Amino acid sequence: MHNEYDNETFFKEYAKMSRSREGLNAAGEWHQLKPLFPPLEEKSVLDLGCGYGWHCTFAANQGAAYVLGLDLSQKMIEEAKKRNAGKQIEYRVCGIEEYEYPKNAWDCVVSNLALHYIENIEKIFQKVHRTLKQNGVFILNIEHPVFTAGVGQDWIYTEAGTPQCWPVDDYFFPGARKTHFLGCDVVKQHHTLTQILMGLLDNGFALKAVKEAEPPEEMMGIPGMKDELRRPMMLLVKALKK
Repeated sequence: MHNEYDNETFFKEYAKMSRSREGLNAAGEWHQLKPLFPPLEEKSVLDLGCGYGWHCTFAANQGAAYVLGLDLSQKMIEEAKKRNAGKQIEYRVCGIEEYEYPKNAWDCVVSNLALHYIENIEKIFQKVHRTLKQNGVFILNIEHPVFTAGVGQDWIYTEAGTPQCWPVDDYFFPGARKTHFLGCDVVKQHHTLTQILMGLLDNGFALKAVKEAEPPEEMMGIPGMKDELRRPMMLLVKALKK
């Protein structure tokens, strides 16, 4: 996986985002993602693409016995160790594709806004299924296929500069999408809704919840936030290992 997050310019811009500065309560999807977590007391939790480690701290605060946060970015892991250290938490520089996924090792696996960087997402689903214990829970938040299929992941604007419509093209053609994000050229992977949901079902998971992220009411006063209701940006899924 190409790693933009160790690019100094990109990382500095990422650090300015509200979710970076303020944590989960500043993440627009958190009010929908939080209820998807199972009881975590005395459980083991694996975070794929942990970033600053906010979800690792959440799991530890819920009583998890052991939490492992993985991220390909050295800078992310260093920041996680500063902001979200804990005696139950271990952080490791490791890509999602490179992790060993030991069999029947974890009660819960979570991945937040990382899997849209993975080309072969079905292979990761297979590995997550293997590494979960029986009835283990997989919670993922991935950029919505309508968002990743957006042309340049940007609006078409009116002459006045207001968003007119959200263009979608080549939806049924999975693969790399070049975008410009936080001042850098970024490559993401587009996966269709069928690929994501059937990829889980075909690899032994039972779907327990599928949600398209909507901003919470308290964020609707933020400039530009109402435009988020005009196009889905994130897809949240809770899956159970059968």
